[in-house]
Amino acid sequence: MPAEATPPARPALEDPPEATTAPATRTGTGTAAPPPTPRHVLILGGTTEARRLAEILVAHAPDLRVTNSLAGRVTRPTLPPGASRIGGFGGPEGLTAWLREHDVDAVVDATHPFAERISFNAARAAATTGIPLLALRRPTWDPAAGDDWHHVPTLAAAAGALAALGRRAFLTTGRTGLAAFAHLDATWFLVRSVDAPVAPMPRHSEILLARGPFTLPEERALIREHRIDVLVTKASGGSATAPKLAAAREAGIPVLVVDRPPVPEGVPVAASPEAAAAWLRERGQAP
Repeated sequence: MPAEATPPARPALEDPPEATTAPATRTGTGTAAPPPTPRHVLILGGTTEARRLAEILVAHAPDLRVTNSLAGRVTRPTLPPGASRIGGFGGPEGLTAWLREHDVDAVVDATHPFAERISFNAARAAATTGIPLLALRRPTWDPAAGDDWHHVPTLAAAAGALAALGRRAFLTTGRTGLAAFAHLDATWFLVRSVDAPVAPMPRHSEILLARGPFTLPEERALIREHRIDVLVTKASGGSATAPKLAAAREAGIPVLVVDRPPVPEGVPVAASPEAAAAWLRERGQAP
């Protein structure tokens, strides 16, 4: 990474412990050289995979500085090990400046598979700074025998296809995309979200605030008790919310699946936190 001007003082939350006991290194002229600056990895997080990667790095690379960045959309986030910052960067330019000011050596984009904007910003910032970037993406779901899946590219396309598939929808696409369904007055929605959604949203709906993981018996009960006849989901992958797919299969109801956006071109992808940690080791960013 190109040499930069001395960065400003870091906030206390992000400061690594001072090396008060490390012996000084003598140079050839007899002057004491300062201890080396710890390598710094930025994890763009907010997912189970991001938290697991932080746990691996903090446990097995104590000399590595790990900063977790959370978008701040969840009211009470569970902070992972390492330092944390909450909030946006101000677009690709703001992220570029932050990477340089904080001497970041590698970035792992472990955001939600549908967090397109931050993934795009990370790719732009990495290209500008030359800092290595990896996308950590959990594997998507694969249909099983008996599934009736209907793939669509966007939430708007899902809203357009919904009327032909059912009248009582279990909507599990998160609270930020409800506007796409707000005009569907002929459909009743059970909307599940971690935090309370905001308008615009469907007129005929019931809000269920809940955080996964969810069990198969729980999902069966929701579908039965609310007489659900169609499930709408993003292709998020992971085990925490997968039981709803099995419950839909058992109930014989169709599933509208919003496909993932692609990872930015040229960005390598790891399918697990362990693979991401190995990628960092290969590049000398983690012991």
